[in-house]
Amino acid sequence: MSLPPCPQCGSEYTYEDGTQLVCPECAHEWQPGETGTAEDVLEVKDANGAILADGDTVVLIKDLKVKGSSMVIKQGTKVKGIRLREGDHNIGCKIDGSAMNLKSEFVKKA
Repeated sequence: MSLPPCPQCGSEYTYEDGTQLVCPECAHEWQPGETGTAEDVLEVKDANGAILADGDTVVLIKDLKVKGSSMVIKQGTKVKGIRLREGDHNIGCKIDGSAMNLKSEFVKKA
């Protein structure tokens, strides 16, 4: 049986504790089948204004330098399975096996 991801942080490592579901990363607890309120929904738009959702695939629209490294992520790089998060860098993802955070203004929905 597959458990749903955490509605607060999007973590896939949720587990059951009695009748509740628990997220070990942010300590959020909720009842199975419970849906978030309209205020809990995070709306993130790409460079073209399209609304993004968890699990979407996006493409970078410009070369991005990786902070603290000499690595550059090239324009046109496809990123699968994004996770939306709060803050300035509002997209969490993995690129070449490394966890990264991106700004939605530098991606477009694929």
